Amino acid sequence: MSGDLGPAGPAGGVRLQKVLARAGLGSRRVADELVSAGRVKVNGQVADPGRRVDPEIDRVEVDGVPVAVRPGLVHYLLNKPAGVVSTVSDPEGRPTVVSLVPAEPRVHPVGRLDADTEGLILLTNDGELTNRLTHPRYGVDKEYLAHVDGGALRPHQLRALRDGVVLDDGTTAPARVSQPSPGVLRITIHEGRNRQVRRMCSAVGHPVLRLVRVRIGPLRDPDLGPGEWRPLRVAELHALQAAATATAGDPVTTTAGDPEPVIPGDPGTLGTGGGPDRALR
Repeated sequence: MSGDLGPAGPAGGVRLQKVLARAGLGSRRVADELVSAGRVKVNGQVADPGRRVDPEIDRVEVDGVPVAVRPGLVHYLLNKPAGVVSTVSDPEGRPTVVSLVPAEPRVHPVGRLDADTEGLILLTNDGELTNRLTHPRYGVDKEYLAHVDGGALRPHQLRALRDGVVLDDGTTAPARVSQPSPGVLRITIHEGRNRQVRRMCSAVGHPVLRLVRVRIGPLRDPDLGPGEWRPLRVAELHALQAAATATAGDPVTTTAGDPEPVIPGDPGTLGTGGGPDRALR
């Protein structure tokens, strides 16, 4: 019962500035400036400087972007190895992404990578962020590196991938596609269809031999090794929340200063060490 209690919020709540500071938005003085400038909303209403909130219930936004204020939320970035399934449990006894991160608090994967696909996946107990990241309305970009069979793609094949290819569940949305070296593709999509990149490449006659996801919205980590995980940094979480608030089709947001992945002249030589950006070595 917090949304109907007016500007003062719940009597036993926590000062909004303290909640914002605890969420990593700066010192309490900075948080007070955000509130005073009218940049903070609670449950859709501009917050007054004296506002108190219940972090378990109230929805807090800064500049229209939701802020994770509920205590106990965790957000892990994992570099999933091949052979690991993107589920909480598996009836076949295969290793799961959940088994690679701490058991408590319990988390779930956001979206999925098929068992053969490697790379970045997010695990969290943040249900609101999960809903936004998986909702088609927001269309957060995912970037992949694909080593494909058949050598270099010809210009008309790359154009088909960019413009959209016909699959059994409909034509794909436009994608960003480049070929840094023969038979190695960098593909950025915002849809979440099952095995989409693999099916796109097969549709133009170049089946995928190896597929690695190297970016989720603004999240990238070329130093995260296979099977390794780490908590999201505060700035990363805020950038991800902003990406999950934008409408699909808005300009792509990437992490400033990210290096291009190291891709060899011979796409047939693949290594296994290093982070996802270094997977196609």
